Amino acid sequence: MVAQCLGAICGVALVKAFQGAYYLNYGGGANKLSNGYTISTGLAAEIIGTFVLVYTVFSATDPKKVPGIPLFRTALNNKMKVLTPLPIGFAVFMVHLATIPITETGINPAQSLGPAVIYNQRQTWSHHVCTITLQLLL
Repeated sequence: MVAQCLGAICGVALVKAFQGAYYLNYGGGANKLSNGYTISTGLAAEIIGTFVLVYTVFSATDPKKVPGIPLFRTALNNKMKVLTPLPIGFAVFMVHLATIPITETGINPAQSLGPAVIYNQRQTWSHHVCTITLQLLL
């Protein structure tokens, strides 16, 4: 996780250095809470979104075969390993549909940290602290 965070910081610094105009136009790629939503709403959206993603990844890659569980749960135990990425991708898609209007989707703390450090706006840090706290709890 440390390498991901350092990579995100370096990546945002490179974008700022080479594409300064785009960087400023798009807010440095930093996530922010949309107008009309409270911090608690944004926190709840990120908690639920991160939970859905983490649960789906764990379920899709669980090597235990449990009767009565959907096909993607047991994909690693049979010859249909190709199906494992499908529920993960679908979960990411659904979480993005639900949370982009609220927080611009920060379900990956490593991706959110880079813009938070380089762009350095107050709402970015408060949002990111919530995401990192959730990640540490999981």
